[in-house]
Amino acid sequence: MTITLSHLLILSGILFTIGLVGAVTRKNIIMILLSLEILLNAANLAFVAFSRALGDIHGQMMVFFVMIVAAAEVTVGLAIAVVLVRQGGTINADEIRGMKG
Repeated sequence: MTITLSHLLILSGILFTIGLVGAVTRKNIIMILLSLEILLNAANLAFVAFSRALGDIHGQMMVFFVMIVAAAEVTVGLAIAVVLVRQGGTINADEIRGMKG
């Protein structure tokens, strides 16, 4: 059995759905960041799948840039989480939403 474009897109859709549900329903900022990473990986899988199907390298080049953005997102997100823990003592998104100033 060969893996076709539709198989890869279905997997990408499942990953995207898992990431979206996780980003919307989680309260812990670390878990929200992990869910965003799953969303970005789903997009990467779709880019690579289309790149392979079309025989073009542009999709794989786009994945490289998405990975750079994901690395920057993790770095900034974790730095923000560390600051929030130091100031407020929590990384719960509901409690952070109520903080002022």
